[in-house]
Parts: sequence; structure tokens; C-alpha cells
Amino acid sequence: MKISNETKVGILTALAIALFIVGYNFLKGNDIFSRQNEFYAKYDKVDGLAKSKPVLVNGYQIGRVSDLTLLPNSQILVQFKVNPEYKVPKNTVARLESTDLLGSKAIVFDLGNSTQLATDGDTLAANVQQNLLEKVQPIQKKAQLIIDRLDSVLASVNNILNPNFQKNVDKSFNSIAQTLQNLEATSKKVDNIVGTEAIRLDAILANAESISGNFKNYNKQITSILNNLDKVTTEVSQSNFKQTVDNANKAMADLQAAINKVNNGKGSIGLLLNDDALYNNLKNSSSSLDKLLIDVKQNPKRYVHFSVFGGKNK
Repeated sequence: MKISNETKVGILTALAIALFIVGYNFLKGNDIFSRQNEFYAKYDKVDGLAKSKPVLVNGYQIGRVSDLTLLPNSQILVQFKVNPEYKVPKNTVARLESTDLLGSKAIVFDLGNSTQLATDGDTLAANVQQNLLEKVQPIQKKAQLIIDRLDSVLASVNNILNPNFQKNVDKSFNSIAQTLQNLEATSKKVDNIVGTEAIRLDAILANAESISGNFKNYNKQITSILNNLDKVTTEVSQSNFKQTVDNANKAMADLQAAINKVNNGKGSIGLLLNDDALYNNLKNSSSSLDKLLIDVKQNPKRYVHFSVFGGKNK
């Protein structure tokens, strides 16, 4: 049976279309010749992830990303197709991970330890790992900070290497050397003084040793004196000062009361000091007595009569 050219062209065209479909699905991650398990995961961002990206376990590919769908809440639902011969535990985490510095992403399954296996259509837990550039950025910032500080240090070193500064440093070192020389000369003078005054120093130390020996010999007497002094101070501190002070205050109060009575004209002394009439009477009596004494001296016969023979009295 002879096959026409048209039939051959049709068969070749059908084969080409079939190969194209198979290749297209393969690139999309779909295997049209075998049944694959479909799993899902939700991510907030999927930078660098696209269809046909591999699904890996410890670097070994077990499937591919088959579809990405934007959800109403702005999350991205990612569909995986995994070869059914690989068992995926229920608590497996689908981690979005960078595969190179260009930002390409892949899905890495961190297989869990659950005995329950994920079934076709299950949604796995999702996790996003920082890409290499995001990890490098903190290091880059630290490196930039270190470079800035190094630049500041180099600027300081440049200032130190300034000729004027070097001259000042030389002057400072010269001053330090001169100070050390003066210190050395002073120490020599001190050594000479100590050498010449060694005899006096020995005598002073001997006297100090003698004094300390005397203190040691009279330690018991000194202790006894201190004990007696402590006893006296204790007795003085224990004496009734308060009662003595109270008695003194009471005596002063009584004396003040007596003085107040005298000032107020109470009592004999008060009347004597404050009664003008009594003072005038005493003054008048004293004046009369004085006149009487004068008159008695001048005219004694008026007051005293002597009669030897019993004459009549007048």
C-alpha cells in the first residue's frame, strides 16, 4: 500500500504538534505521561520564582512549579507537581530559596517528621528565605561603616604626619629628655644627701626604736592608765548630771522669785527698799536722834542730875 505524500505530511505535522505539546508541558513542569501529586503553598512575595522552577529536597529535584496565582489578599498561591513516588509528610515546609546571585528562586522542601503524608491537593506550610543579596546587604553596610572609620583614621594619621606636628613632637620629646636629666640630677643630689646624713638618720632611727621599746616596756602601765581613764569617763558619764542641773535651775528659780518679791515690795526687805514713807521715817528718826545726841553733849545737865546729899530733883 502506497502512502501518499499528503498523508506523510499530515503524520509529520501531527508528530511535531505532539512533540511541541509535550515539550511545552515539560517546560511548564507538567508530565502528561504520568499522574503527579499537586501541592500548594501561599507566599507574600515570590521574587524570582516562575513556572517550571524546580522543587528540591536536599538538592535533588522531585518536581516542578506548575502555576502561580495572585489571590485577592495579595498573596501568591504557588502550585507544585511532585512525582508520586516521593512521599511528602504532612508537616513539610515549602521554603522559597535563592539559587544564585542573580535572584533565581527554587522551592526547597524541608521534609517534616510526621507519619501522616500529604495528599494530592494539600496546602503546605510556606517559608521565605532571604536571598543572597539581602544577606549581603548588612555585611555591606558594616563594611561601609568600617571603610568610613578607616578613612577617618587615615585622615588622623595624615594630620600626625604633618611637618608642624612632627616638630612639636620633637620638641615634646626633647622636653621629656630634659626632664629626665633633671630628675636624674635630683636623684643624685638626694643620694648624696642621704649618704652624708646617714649617721643622723641612724641616730633618728635608733631614737625611734628606743621610744618604741619604751612604749613596749611600759605597755602595762599605759594600759592601766587608759583603763583608769576609761573608768573615770564612764563614772562621769553615768553620774546624774540631769538632777544636778535641775536642782541648780530650781535654786535659780527660787532666787529669781525672791528678787521679784523684793522688787515688788513684799516682805521686810521689800518694804525697806520700796516704801518711801518708812525710808522718810527712818531718815527723820535718824535726824532727831542725831540732834538729841548733839544736845546731850552740849547740855548734859538737862538730862542727867547728880545729887550727893539727896537734893531735890528738878
